[in-house]
Amino acid sequence: MRYANPLAFAEDAAAADLIAGGRLQLGISRGSPEQVIDGWRYFGFEPAEGESEADMARRHTDVALEVLSGAQFAQPNPRPMFPNPPGLLRIEPYSEGLRERIWWGAGSDATARWAAEKGMNLMSSTLKDDESGEPFHVQQRKQIEAFRDEWAKHDHGFTPRVSVSRSIFAIVDDRDRRYFLGSGEREDQVGFIDNTRSVFGRSYADEPDALVEQLRGDEAIAAADTLLLTVPNQLGVDYNAHVLEAILTHVAPALGWR
Repeated sequence: MRYANPLAFAEDAAAADLIAGGRLQLGISRGSPEQVIDGWRYFGFEPAEGESEADMARRHTDVALEVLSGAQFAQPNPRPMFPNPPGLLRIEPYSEGLRERIWWGAGSDATARWAAEKGMNLMSSTLKDDESGEPFHVQQRKQIEAFRDEWAKHDHGFTPRVSVSRSIFAIVDDRDRRYFLGSGEREDQVGFIDNTRSVFGRSYADEPDALVEQLRGDEAIAAADTLLLTVPNQLGVDYNAHVLEAILTHVAPALGWR
């Protein structure tokens, strides 16, 4: 959202949702570290006095959420080519219900609480700020709890959804063994992003029975209501379809996923 004109963004999102028949689930965030310095400057954006680039992203998000809610804000032309309805105008196209299908990608407990305050669903990826030194899945579970605790303080009028992302590979044939057996990160990894200590969640790659037992111990998966699977797109569509089918067939039923 550092790069987004919030009004143009909201119009594009509404158009996409209408084309999709109200099925759009839209994930947004401040954005990850990038290849260039202050890349948003090249797109005409600048933090306001005293703002950080993260503050700017949140300001853009605030505006987008307001107009996605149908806020009327624009003064109509008294002599248009076509008559205007009475009162101020909203963005067009407008898609009713889209506002409840916006997800914020949160990298910390604080940004998860902010997402709840603003009435966005929570999308937590495979990394977050290392805020306690605990295993990634424990910290992520606590992030989810912080989100839900904050949500309960507000009356947004709908029940939020929470997703977590994982790299999961069920080893069921020789291709899987060649690509992934022994290659999964069995432990979390720690690194620094923008001078912030971050913890990266492990990957899961094993025979189905062993995989089920490992996933049973993932506290964040248990706490979330939606699981997003990250897939190795460089291996092609056919193989990724196989990866998903293997999980649906050999892993999901044993864990009660549906």
